[in-house]
Amino acid sequence: HGRPNCSRNPEPMQNGEAMSPDAQDSRGPPGDEENQGAIPSAPPLPQEPLPCPRPRLVFHTQLAHGSPTGRIHGFTNVRELYAKIAEVFDISASEILFCTLNSHKVDMQKLLGGQIGLEDFIFAHVRGETKEVEVVKTEDALGLTITDNGAGYAFIKRIKEGSTIDQIKTVCVGDHIEAINDQSIVGCRHYEVAKMLKEQQRGTPFTLRLVEPKKAFDMIGQRTRAPKSSEGKMVTGKETLRLRSKGSATLEEIPSEFEDKAIKKVDDLLESYMGIRDPELATTIVEAGKNKKNPDDFAEALDSVLGDFGFPDVFLFDVWGAMGDVKNGRL
Repeated sequence: HGRPNCSRNPEPMQNGEAMSPDAQDSRGPPGDEENQGAIPSAPPLPQEPLPCPRPRLVFHTQLAHGSPTGRIHGFTNVRELYAKIAEVFDISASEILFCTLNSHKVDMQKLLGGQIGLEDFIFAHVRGETKEVEVVKTEDALGLTITDNGAGYAFIKRIKEGSTIDQIKTVCVGDHIEAINDQSIVGCRHYEVAKMLKEQQRGTPFTLRLVEPKKAFDMIGQRTRAPKSSEGKMVTGKETLRLRSKGSATLEEIPSEFEDKAIKKVDDLLESYMGIRDPELATTIVEAGKNKKNPDDFAEALDSVLGDFGFPDVFLFDVWGAMGDVKNGRL
């Protein structure tokens, strides 16, 4: 958190001015004996506040349906990431539905959330066919889990087997929900979309306008000839780039085993209570709760960070309980 944001304000550093090679020379002419003693101690100074690593973080990217490999860097959040990818491939950022890491498939386990490993290869899935389906609710739940791409598009992350939606074979995981009953929901967060779907009346037909990710046809051969895509490669980097919807991206250690288990559990609870999955949101919830002494402090901390969501008390108690279980090795 304390890293300086070098791109905007490169001059000041904690120990006075940033030392460029010119600045070092200007401290005294090489022949000036009085300054000679000070010179050996000068070089370590710039290393105290670590130089900002952001400009050096270069990620490789392809369009999931097939494309050459592009290189991107210098983004701090998901919207900026999409803009960079769009620039490389000369498309509009609004064409990008979501990204997966290290796989070109529509694999929801590989979905790009708020963290990118430094070795990760980014595949961007772009808009394909648009389709409209009519749905009649036969039970309270449709059987859909919704997530969003952090840039205004909600899409289907999971379809429950045997559910109402599961019977409609044209609806697939990865489909972006563009409109409900011709009302555009672009720009809505996943929890708002899940709520709208929940509020649809049983027995009354409604329509969903869906956009599926573009599929690869003749491009498949091309992709297998690009071994550098690190497809399927296990990433062992100890640091990840954490993207935030507000504020700058930060380099962070990968989550501890406790955090990892707690995040997965909280994500499961988000799905069962709210019909959404969002590892980034789950991470924020775990961070808000990990050093709190009791549920009241936790609820207060969560309210200050995520007040918009209006989580029900019963959800908060379940999350608090789950985090306790993980801490005490019961999960």
